[in-house]
Amino acid sequence: MRVAARSSRSTRIVLVDLAAAALMLLVSVIGFAPTFDSPQYLVAALGGLALGLALAWLGARQRWGILSLAGATVGAYVVFGGALALPHTALLGIVPTLDTLQQLALGTVTSWKQLLTTVPPVAASDGHLIVPFILTLVGGVLTGSLALRARHAAWALLPAAVVLVATILLGVAQPAAPIVQGVLLAVVAIVWLALRRSWEHDRAAVRVESAGASDAESVRSSRTRRLVAAGAVLAVATGVGVTTAAVAAPPVPRYILRDFVVPPFDITQYPSPLQSFRGYVRDDADTTLFTVTGLPEDGRVRLATMDAYDGIVYNVSDDGAGSSSAFTPIRSNMSPAAEGTPATVRVEIGELAGVWVPDVGSVRSFAFDGPRAAELARTTHFNDATGTAVAPGGLAAGDAYTMTTVVPEQPSDAALADVPFAALKMPTQTGIPEKIADLASKAVADAETPIERARALESWLHTDGFFSHGLADDVLSLSGHGASRITTLFGGDQMIGDDEQYAVAMALMATQLGMPARVVMGWYPGEDGQGGAVFTATGDNLHAWVEIAFENVGWVTFDPTPDEDNQPNDQTTKPRANPKPQVLQPPPPAQEPADLPPAIAEDREQEDEDTAGIDWLGPVLLYGGISLGVLLLVAAPFIVMGVVKGARRARRRSAARAADRISGGWDELVDSAVDLRAPVVAGATRSESAAVVGAAFAQPRVTELATRADLDVYGPGDPAPEDVEAFWREVDDIVGEMRGSTSLWQRLRARLSLRSLRRGGTAGGPAALWRAAGSGIGGAIGNLRTRVQGAWAARKGRR
Repeated sequence: MRVAARSSRSTRIVLVDLAAAALMLLVSVIGFAPTFDSPQYLVAALGGLALGLALAWLGARQRWGILSLAGATVGAYVVFGGALALPHTALLGIVPTLDTLQQLALGTVTSWKQLLTTVPPVAASDGHLIVPFILTLVGGVLTGSLALRARHAAWALLPAAVVLVATILLGVAQPAAPIVQGVLLAVVAIVWLALRRSWEHDRAAVRVESAGASDAESVRSSRTRRLVAAGAVLAVATGVGVTTAAVAAPPVPRYILRDFVVPPFDITQYPSPLQSFRGYVRDDADTTLFTVTGLPEDGRVRLATMDAYDGIVYNVSDDGAGSSSAFTPIRSNMSPAAEGTPATVRVEIGELAGVWVPDVGSVRSFAFDGPRAAELARTTHFNDATGTAVAPGGLAAGDAYTMTTVVPEQPSDAALADVPFAALKMPTQTGIPEKIADLASKAVADAETPIERARALESWLHTDGFFSHGLADDVLSLSGHGASRITTLFGGDQMIGDDEQYAVAMALMATQLGMPARVVMGWYPGEDGQGGAVFTATGDNLHAWVEIAFENVGWVTFDPTPDEDNQPNDQTTKPRANPKPQVLQPPPPAQEPADLPPAIAEDREQEDEDTAGIDWLGPVLLYGGISLGVLLLVAAPFIVMGVVKGARRARRRSAARAADRISGGWDELVDSAVDLRAPVVAGATRSESAAVVGAAFAQPRVTELATRADLDVYGPGDPAPEDVEAFWREVDDIVGEMRGSTSLWQRLRARLSLRSLRRGGTAGGPAALWRAAGSGIGGAIGNLRTRVQGAWAARKGRR
């Protein structure tokens, strides 16, 4: 009956340990919710958690060593990684393929960076599920193993806390449920440790039962009182914690790794594509820049979106997240809020060069093909706010890609009758000509609603202006869109320009009236029906237009450029063929640098040179540190166990009594055999242990050594120091031969084995183990110091 009761209690403890580990790790699973765009991440996270706990239970039951458990974990990662983390690469969503294995191998290193450099919420199909799968798998193995096998179960809280911190650092700034996470982790940990503590007292109660039923009943009553008291304290602490969190001051900012990742691409390093507008029109009028298949009716191909003006050029802004320069690596769930008509569009690049990637609508995903498909897929970046894409390596002839996209429907003016402009924070515009605001106010004087005001600007420019590219047979029309060119557009008898000038003029006028406006450069088929099944983009059908944002509608397109057949009258424009020179304000004179003492000036110049020369040092140190950290992490078990066992050996060999050093040498031999999986029974005599070790490793000398150890330890007098040294040399020879008769895997497993440490003097848990290691190292150092002092005294005596 007692055996059955103990078995029942053991099963109960195992189940509670596994349940507590699962609940503590579920806290981390909850924290990943805002990072992913769908609950599919739960499949990978919960699957990894279940596998990890199963391996922990199996390892405890089979008494696996560290290497065996690590190998089983890697095997589970490879076998189940396809079904749980990369189902889109696995055969039938289950069987790993070569692509699955490759992505699993690379994902252990690259998935962390990819998750941090992708705009959340991230798509599960982009390989990001590897991160929660690895964390919960490894976390489940470590937490479950420590809960089931550690002498002090509280060690299991360490890996659970590490996984929680990792989910916070890899997550987003807005946590899912921080109070729930904190309270759940604390409650589970306290209740679990209280139960474990209570059941330890139960073992004592079993022994008390033999003394009397009344004593056992007293023990059980005491346990009940402790549990009730602990529950009351836990309830009060939980209530106080939740109340404090609810009424406290604003929380401390949540620091995540995503905020410290250096953006991989800076589009502001490149010139504005609008500066090349007249060059495309002049030089590539008949050049096939690229072709588009599947372009929807009335669809437009966007090349670049610009929203910042500085009086010289319209360019992308640099206002951080959400700006037109905030590009992130492409993924499969881009433009998550886009609404409209789904479309699949294919683009084949011809003579188009540069970093800007033409796209249509609000792109959801890119699929590249061609000779540089892998490179483009890895390096292309996308901006959700502006719907534009860039390839830092540039496009080249032969590149091609297919887009899955959503083409927004343009609302009618009637639908926008009562819709206000969107309340967006736009970049600050500078260098705008002073007369722009006055012209804009006059153009919208009769308009009442927001859409009427925007249409009034468009209509005035479109109707009263004239079109000219300023080419050989055209009326004079200067290129550019700086402040002086826009002033010229409005300063003559007639407005003359092309898309570049009219789009910029309307955007500046709209900005002066408080409208959120931006300029877009791209292509769309003309009225001649050139679109068809395949649209060919050339310099002749390149355009620029304006987009204005309306609340809850999005960006609406406006075309202020006059029709191309609306040519100015030569008679009225001849006087402008030789216009008066513009009187521009000269630029401010360059300021002379402050006079600095020669030493300071030389120091600053030297500092600039040194800084410029070590730009490569940061990445080298970063990746070198990561590599070193990985190597140290892999080698950490060998280092730790080497220190602990080395300290134990030093303590034994430097014992105060010679007989203890002989006994320590024998213990060293037996412990080495135990780590090599010899079935030596704890507490056996030297002769009994010698018989087992000799049979296991075919070492007949072990029996003779055991007899010699008994004589030296129990015989009259202490053995001489040279006898001790000879004994230890014999021990080292036998241990070396035992290890030589085993495989490399068995030797590595023995290095990490805890079997010998659990047999004897290190009982009492990790603290006692480290105390033993410390004392061993200290004893070895003291013995070495004594020997050095003796040798030095002998040398002085000889002198």
